[in-house]
Amino acid sequence: MNTNAKRYLEKMRGKLTLGNAIRSIRLCEEESQTAFAKKLKVSTQYLCDLEHNRKVISPKKAKKFAEILGYSPEQFVALAIQDSLDRDHIHMVVEIKAA
Repeated sequence: MNTNAKRYLEKMRGKLTLGNAIRSIRLCEEESQTAFAKKLKVSTQYLCDLEHNRKVISPKKAKKFAEILGYSPEQFVALAIQDSLDRDHIHMVVEIKAA
């Protein structure tokens, strides 16, 4: 996702988080939380907590979710790290590129 697209989404819905992104993907695929949680191999409660930004996940798990869903691992990892920084009130912006 390019910077302009990210800014546009943030204007529409607030700051983009990994939880918001995953929820949007699930809704676009018209899947229930239960079915989507099974796809990600997590509990429904875990997915619910993630979608509502009550959980911050590791970059490793973010990469795994991206691979399962067919999305950019770099974007998911960047969002996971950004969520962690934001939660700790560390005012920095994450940029990731594949090695």
